[in-house]
Amino acid sequence: MNIMVENEVPMGEMLKNKVAVITGSGNGLGRAEAIGMAARGARVVVNDLGTSHDGRGASSDAADRVVETIKQAGGEAVANYDSVMTEAGAKNIIQTAVDNYGRIDILVNNAGIIRNQVIYEIPTEDFDAVVKTHLYGTFFCTRAATAIMKDQGYGRIVCTSSHIGFGFHGQATYSMVKEGIVGFARTVARDMGRFGVTCNVIRPLALWRGMEEIMGKRDENSPPDFMEEYQPEDVAALVIYLASEPADNINGCIFEVFKGRVGIFTEPQPLAQVLWKEGRWTPEELMRALPETLTRGESREVFPNTLPFIFDGKV
Repeated sequence: MNIMVENEVPMGEMLKNKVAVITGSGNGLGRAEAIGMAARGARVVVNDLGTSHDGRGASSDAADRVVETIKQAGGEAVANYDSVMTEAGAKNIIQTAVDNYGRIDILVNNAGIIRNQVIYEIPTEDFDAVVKTHLYGTFFCTRAATAIMKDQGYGRIVCTSSHIGFGFHGQATYSMVKEGIVGFARTVARDMGRFGVTCNVIRPLALWRGMEEIMGKRDENSPPDFMEEYQPEDVAALVIYLASEPADNINGCIFEVFKGRVGIFTEPQPLAQVLWKEGRWTPEELMRALPETLTRGESREVFPNTLPFIFDGKV
């Protein structure tokens, strides 16, 4: 469906006087979200530990550069370098908003790392790093923020999931955490809606530093990267809207978003087919019935595509 709409809200007014915390906003999607929200009047806490895409190292440079970009454009922002992986770090991130701007209206859980390993080769320390960044980080920051939002009677939370959560070779841990975030956000939406707080999820697709982990390393002989045209700013637009007051009735929704495309997933996912009988099924009955009905055509080694259509034939 193609829809043309007029911009009824002046650009600098959409988030005027709102205070936003965006985790992992030193690069990529978080950076685009921070700059976009500041351009629409928000005062922004730019949180970034300054690690590589796989969570190694630390630096204040990434967050500082985004803050400087926002300030040069006439916006308001402050940097925070705490890690979302710890309870104390997450509390400090949220407290940075309160200390500098007196409140927190918006939380975007964007911080994430990725490590590409098949299940039987995943080191425990790598598993822990991915789980703590995505799941602990989303939980710790959301818990700290909602305690304040509840008393304010207002808040907007956007959590970042991924199509990889539907299953993808070499991404068992990443798939787990990204689907865990979806389940978490569904319940946060139910817990917080009565307090004027919404919680939604995006499954974005945009060029980012971790793409090499999914698509493989590139060299001078590689074809042009088709992902170059899918930019973080294409995704940030939806996040900015979900973070605004006019999005008040959007709660507990999961969106797909990438260049020129915004979609919403059915909640809950509908069943394709159901078998009924009087009484209880026996294992023997199911052994006979399922191959001819529910599981017809299923394969041990062939699976449907889990990434959007633009990846067809490319992975």
